[in-house]
Amino acid sequence: MTEATKTLGDLGLTARSMREATITGLAVDSRAVKRGYLFAALPGTQVHGAEFIGTALDMGAVAILTDAEGARIAQAEIGRADPAVVVAADPRQALAYTAALWSGMQPEVMIAVTGTNGKTSVATFVRRIWQELALRAVNVGTTGVEGDFETPLRHTTPEPITLHRVLAEAAEAGVTHAAMEASSHGLAQRRLDGVTLRAAGFTNFTQDHLDYHASFDEYFDAKAGLFARVLPEDGVAVINIDDPRGVDMAAIAQARGQGLITVGEAEGADLCMMAQRFDATGQEIRLRWMGRVVQMRLNLIGGFQGENVCLAAGLVIACGGDPDHVFAVLPRLETVRGRMQLAAKRDNGAAVFVDYAHTPDAVETAIRALRPHVMGRLVAIVGAGGDRDRGKRPLMGAAAAECADMVIVTDDNPRTEDPVSIRAEVLRGAPGATEVADRAEAILRGVDALGPGDALLICGKGHETGQIVGITVYPFDDAEQASVAVAALDGRLA
Repeated sequence: MTEATKTLGDLGLTARSMREATITGLAVDSRAVKRGYLFAALPGTQVHGAEFIGTALDMGAVAILTDAEGARIAQAEIGRADPAVVVAADPRQALAYTAALWSGMQPEVMIAVTGTNGKTSVATFVRRIWQELALRAVNVGTTGVEGDFETPLRHTTPEPITLHRVLAEAAEAGVTHAAMEASSHGLAQRRLDGVTLRAAGFTNFTQDHLDYHASFDEYFDAKAGLFARVLPEDGVAVINIDDPRGVDMAAIAQARGQGLITVGEAEGADLCMMAQRFDATGQEIRLRWMGRVVQMRLNLIGGFQGENVCLAAGLVIACGGDPDHVFAVLPRLETVRGRMQLAAKRDNGAAVFVDYAHTPDAVETAIRALRPHVMGRLVAIVGAGGDRDRGKRPLMGAAAAECADMVIVTDDNPRTEDPVSIRAEVLRGAPGATEVADRAEAILRGVDALGPGDALLICGKGHETGQIVGITVYPFDDAEQASVAVAALDGRLA
């Protein structure tokens, strides 16, 4: 997969004074440096990585990749150890290309999808469609690497060294197709810049991550980088044209000469969702592609899941998939873990669903999308994460209060913030909601409130299996807790 050593020249890097060095590995964490490594000292939001150059050199680093500010910060340490120093205007982008050259392999066909909501579902659906077409495939993102090669990940879009190592390992294992989630953080930090994409997708754009991005415009620009910078000019952009910012994304793609497939309910969409009909266990959708109309059943809850399937189908077609074969396998798609997942069902017929909705738009969309599948009342449990965008908290509460018949506000990864204060901010948008601090108790009370035909939607954690309090992660799984609550209340526990 990777050679034992590479020179700076092999990695596309030029050091000061044309110094050369033989590199045995790459690291962005000084604690991971070994003898012969190149250490990437990157600018951070709180501290510059150059502060750790001394440690990296003590650990055996022979080359440093940084920017002019980093070289200035570590001038004394660099003078003492005399490593090869590569100064780049954009060291994050330089690291991305370096990591790609170091690992040397990736699956032959790759796509990436960005947007505030729906990335995991779309990437997973793309992978599953490819697998149904007898192709070896993976999806890479929030749920780790899944499919014909599997490994956990710490971030939706990993830093470049990890990303390219994983892609190379997948390719070595025989994976030919990969679908990636492209987070705004990952795009802003150039983590995907060394990945060669065949196509890229855009789902939607709503408020999130304003704790990281200085403004809504900066957040959009980060997302737009997928089309403005990462997707090559001969790639294909697949855009949800129903989203208000879809037109802007399409314009960016067209300005670069990329191919364009538009998806949505709009009459002029290339892949048009003409109609949807819902029932208790799924939906039927009617699509039009190149003048041909097809209709199929999806065993998926929520109208937005139909939209996600369409975007996924568009991405597979953009990569050369035969449309007839793609449409034929769509009915076999199953719910993505933690995305409108049916977690449990009460003896009276009431259903409990778990969803990753953790933004105002996602909460509103999820509840409204569930409504056509429910004959009775709809109960929603919401919370907001600590150390994250505070501005969205009352908006999440308001979205739940407006769309659900009953709302319970509880904790959701409070991290280092006071959970009482977080709940109070959510409750500002939902003044009539019930406050239950303990998440397990909130789920139990929500399940207990369900009558025949009712449904409970537990928003926020989705696939996650831990609750972060302070800096400790305690085991917690919404779907598992829902099953326990139903079993306890319906007398199924032995």
